[in-house]
Amino acid sequence: MPTPDLPYDPAELRTLALSDTGFIFDPRTGHSYSANATGLATLAAMKDGLDPAAIATKLRAEFKGGAAVEDDVAGFVDLLRELGLVRARSAP
Repeated sequence: MPTPDLPYDPAELRTLALSDTGFIFDPRTGHSYSANATGLATLAAMKDGLDPAAIATKLRAEFKGGAAVEDDVAGFVDLLRELGLVRARSAP
């Protein structure tokens, strides 16, 4: 069960097909996207239900990211919303 305080629902992302080369396919719409290694790692962590702070910690360790990683994760979540891949969660 997803954590209610996540700004997205991981279940919405589980239908996405991700490839190691950066190809992302949404079978619900037929749309395809591409992402770099950092974007793929972020998306995979989101699919696993990690919260943004945990994702930032993971990215910082894996990619030697700096202090702005939290902002980058928030921006990526916003981009996924704009693309219609996730919806904003309503407050409990």
